[in-house]
Amino acid sequence: MKKLLIASLVALSATAWAQSTTVKVEDAWVRGTVATQKATGAFMRLTPSANARLVSASSPVAGVVEIHEMAMENDVMKMRQVPGLDLAAGRTTELKPGGFHVMLMDLKAPVKGGDVVPLTLVFEDAAKQRFTQEVKAPVTALGGGNAPMKHDMKPGMGHKH
Repeated sequence: MKKLLIASLVALSATAWAQSTTVKVEDAWVRGTVATQKATGAFMRLTPSANARLVSASSPVAGVVEIHEMAMENDVMKMRQVPGLDLAAGRTTELKPGGFHVMLMDLKAPVKGGDVVPLTLVFEDAAKQRFTQEVKAPVTALGGGNAPMKHDMKPGMGHKH
């Protein structure tokens, strides 16, 4: 009985040790769509506690979710799926428009400002152990960028039409 208890504790410790890598996810957001649009992007900043790799993602709002890169090739912007994205320990990697991002395709319905898109990010640590992170990404209305709109108007100033 004692041996079984010790073996169980060792197994639990090994599992906890294997999953000790964490990834801090900040400023996640999804670009809003128009009624007929079937794809959009999710963007965020990822900072791992140890070397890791983003290997896949999923979301209930999309039939297909892939990791993509946009890059210039011979003055033409091209987008392509990548098999994963290496993340260096303690360094922030930004997933942003015009660069790496999570592509949500075959959308089941339009996503609009005010919605929140659940994402499951799948990472792999240096030992090839996979772990997931749940993210709730707010949708930014089309044309709104990823920051709240700010007005630099002084009191008494108004809009002229």
